[in-house]
Amino acid sequence: MEIVSTIKEVRDRVKAWRKEGLTVGLVPTMGYLHEGHKSLIDKAVSQNDRVVVSVFVNPMQFGPTEDLASYPRDLDADAKLCEAAGASLIFHPEPEEMYDEGFCSFVDMTGLTEALCGLSRPVHFRGVCTVVNKLFNIVTPDRAYFGEKDAQQLAVVKRMVKDLNMDIEIVGCPIIREADGLAKSSRNTYLSPKSREAALVLSRSIFMAKKMVEDGERDAAKVKKAMRDLIEAEPLATIDYVEIVDVNTMKSIDTIKGEILCAIAVNIGGEARLIDNFMATI
Repeated sequence: MEIVSTIKEVRDRVKAWRKEGLTVGLVPTMGYLHEGHKSLIDKAVSQNDRVVVSVFVNPMQFGPTEDLASYPRDLDADAKLCEAAGASLIFHPEPEEMYDEGFCSFVDMTGLTEALCGLSRPVHFRGVCTVVNKLFNIVTPDRAYFGEKDAQQLAVVKRMVKDLNMDIEIVGCPIIREADGLAKSSRNTYLSPKSREAALVLSRSIFMAKKMVEDGERDAAKVKKAMRDLIEAEPLATIDYVEIVDVNTMKSIDTIKGEILCAIAVNIGGEARLIDNFMATI
């Protein structure tokens, strides 16, 4: 496995693979990889001849008060995980390689990006769409892999690929959880022991809501109230949103039917903003 830092190096490697008739998978990440990321790499390795993992903390998707500077980074550990999982190449560019001087072209989206995380992070999805589009143009993968924990991001990327006629298959992969239920996230490392325990309120509320829906509850307001009540009982938890939306439009729904996404974002102890969700077809 190689680690490269320039766009030219990636393109040279991919061109050589294409000459051999090999398929290419891409796993875009911001690094500090965990078992959730590994599950994406495992899936990509199983479906492609070669796999590129991008490790790039994308400044464009962070707001001015967000955690760009403090976002955890450990390329050595990332490389060990990628190599063990069977990745072929890590693309680890500096911001200047991705956004050269005078950069002024962006990929934006309306509709899907205006709810959930888009409300509290207004610049986020323009940054996501722009960097993912750039990675697709650089790597030209046959398939790209995204985690379902970031369900809104997955929906946005799928829509962008459809709208812009990109010849790429987008593969969503299930949420990977800790043994106690907490969804794996690089930001979990921000949590003190007390906050780490408090963070379990996210998965508990998701599991409760999922059971309510499975047991036949169709009133979205009742499910959301039960979730809010549970989360608000945790002193260290501050709700950003608790929503049930149509998975294809990200619009809030009153009646639970069709393809739905139940999603939450909660700040824990002022230390980390965490997300969790479940999807269902009713």
